[in-house]
Order: sequence, then C-alpha cells, then structure tokens
Amino acid sequence: MVTSVEDEKTRLVGISSAAPGASPHNLLSDTLGDELKLATGGKARVFAISLKDRAAVLPAGFSGDGAYWIDGKTGAWITSTYYRQDLPEWVKNFNGGHRADKYWNREWKDSDGRVLASTAPRAGKDGTPAGFYEVVGATPFANDYQFEFAKEAVLYEKLGTGPATDLLVVSLSANDILGHRVGPDSPAARSMTLETDRQLADFFSFLGHQVGLANVWIALSADHGIAPLPDFAKSLLLPAANRDSKEVQDQINALLSKRYAKKADYFRDFDFPLAWLNEDAFASAGRKESDAEADTGDAMRQAGFLGYFTKSQLSRGDVPNTELGRRYGHSYSPHGGWYVMGVPSPFVVGVTKGTDHATPFSYDTHVPLAFYGLAFQSGTYRTHAEPVDLAVTLSSLLGINAPAQATGRVLTEALAAQRKATSAPGDTQ
Repeated sequence: MVTSVEDEKTRLVGISSAAPGASPHNLLSDTLGDELKLATGGKARVFAISLKDRAAVLPAGFSGDGAYWIDGKTGAWITSTYYRQDLPEWVKNFNGGHRADKYWNREWKDSDGRVLASTAPRAGKDGTPAGFYEVVGATPFANDYQFEFAKEAVLYEKLGTGPATDLLVVSLSANDILGHRVGPDSPAARSMTLETDRQLADFFSFLGHQVGLANVWIALSADHGIAPLPDFAKSLLLPAANRDSKEVQDQINALLSKRYAKKADYFRDFDFPLAWLNEDAFASAGRKESDAEADTGDAMRQAGFLGYFTKSQLSRGDVPNTELGRRYGHSYSPHGGWYVMGVPSPFVVGVTKGTDHATPFSYDTHVPLAFYGLAFQSGTYRTHAEPVDLAVTLSSLLGINAPAQATGRVLTEALAAQRKATSAPGDTQ
C-alpha cells in the first residue's frame, strides 16, 4: 500500500528524512499545466502549492517547474528530487525566517470574538507533541501561511512577467481538514469560509498590484464536499450514522468466512466504502476475481451498504445508464488489485468521530466552480457544470489542447463575447 504520489525513486528535499519522496509517477493523464508547457515550448511556468504533497504534486503534473508542500511536524516547505536537487534560495530564506512560528500560540476567533480554536502546542494522537499540520492545519492560519508562501513564489519566480502564460495552483488544505472534524454546518466551518473569502480577496489584490488583474484569469473549485456531521443530521431526523470502519470490515470478513466455511482475512485493506481484497485468501477458497468481488459485494450489502460496484463489473462497463452508474464508471482503474466500491447509504460515514466524503451524493459532489477574468461573462449560471469542465474551458480559451483524457465540456455560456483579435497562450500572462 502506497500513497498516490509516494515514489521510492525520489527523496524529500528541504528536510533530512529517510521517507520516500513524491512524484506524479502514478498519474494516469497529463494535466492543464502539461498541455500549457507543450503549447509554449516549455516557456510557461507551472507551480503548485499545498500543505499536502498529493495536492501539490498532482496539479503540477509531469512537467511542473515546482511543487511545494510542508513538513507536517515543523511546517517547513519542502519538495522532492523529482523537481530539483535543492531548494531555491527564496524557499530556503522563507524557511530560515521561521515564518511558521508566528502561527503557533494563537486563538482563532469568529466575528463575535468567540474562540473557536487555539494553536497552543499540545499532544498528538500518539502522545508525542502534535506537529504544525495537526495543530495549525485545521485553522484559517494555515491558509494565511499558504498564501504567504504563494506570494513569495509569484515574486521570486517572476510569475506572470515572462513570454508565456504561467499557471499557479494553490490547494487550500485547511478547509478540508476542518471539514472532516466539524462538518459543513458548524460555526467553525462558517467562520473558515468567511476567512477564506478575506484571504482570497487579499491574494487577488496582491496579484492586481504585481501583474494586473486584467492579465489574470482565476478559477475556484474543490475536489469534493463533505457529509453533514451525522449527529447534526440525526437532529433533523435524517437516517445518519457514524460507523466504525474496522468493525464494518470485521463484519464483512466474518460473513465471507461463514460463506466459504473457511476463516481467513479476506481483506488487504478497507477504507470505507472501498474494499481491497486479499487475492491469496480467495484463491485458497477456490474463488476467482469476479466471483470474489461479487461475494464481497453481497456481504457488504448484508453489512448495511446500499449497493456496490466490482472492479470486474466496471472493467466491462457494466453499469446502469444512470448518473450513479456514470460516476462509478468514471471511477474505474485497472490498477489496485481486486477491489469493490461500496455505495453507502446517504449520510452514513465510516468514521466514529467527525465526518467524511467519498460518496456520489450531492453533499460530496456539489462544489463551487467560479471563474474571474476578462474572458468571462459576469453572472450565475444554472446549467450543469462539474469541476472537470475547468481544465477544458481554460484550455479552449488559451487555444491549446485539453489534457489527453479530459472528459469535461467548455462552459460556453459563461464566456464573454469573443473579440476580433484573440490572444495566443504566449501573449497572455
């Protein structure tokens, strides 16, 4: 089991660590940044920034000039040897200035002055001192820290001042971390959203002074939403629940052991609602892949899941002609061994505290998609749109190819009337 970007052929840059580095080696398609690089002969500059490695590496694509994320303990900005052998001087100076220190020992207050959280040092889940990511990461201070670093990147990498269009991706991790803990309906989530609005306004103002907003296109979206906190949903009489993922796994495993009259561990891993199967255990029970996955799906139904989709089923395109079927069909990957994608009941999450995502329901899939710039027609549009439309819309406006496996549509209803002379990607900053 590895993370999405873990790469043992690389090492981390910026800290002394034996942990493997990160790269986009598992990415199955090129990206908007890659196509921008191709279209401009490499003249475009592409950077991505996040607290998390995956949220920086994957948006930067294969040809990104830089992807930066933080060391979870100290908050120092790091990268991987995939991008460079040493940190640039401006990043070394940023870390050397101990910029992260000022975000410790602070109180996060709402607009009425009520304290929502503190970043005072405390013990972590394992009893050792909690790191920057764990303590500061779920507060607006983490976003302030990211934007502080992003401004330095714009200045020192001279983004927006070269011969071609540049791309900067800033993935704000704090909103996600907080959402898992308190859900979308809490006072803290509301305050985080208001703080994010303020932070974005400040960053856009900075871009206006440095590059000129007439020369900037901005897109804002999210990779997922978050389920309501089950306790809150239950207060409204919705059939919500927190489930212990380990208990669910044990229940499914017991059902399979009973079915085969052979006690075994039939899982390699279980990350609610996704099950990875132990191929050897099923082989010992005389079951081939398609049968093993179907049997596991049936056991998942008995354990309370609404339904399931097996890897074998998805590989054949055997899904119902419905929105649900389309979404699971798009989730298929030939990699990852044998697996089953469970469909949980709405408002049921696989954690005992807080909440989660990873379902096809509206609370997970209804996210913002907003654009700003001279290329766009001001307004709110009620037509169907998805985050996958972002890359193809920007590609169309730039006059470049969309990423090779892009599935979105160009949001023509949101585009301003075309001018007589259009700008090529080498002419727009």
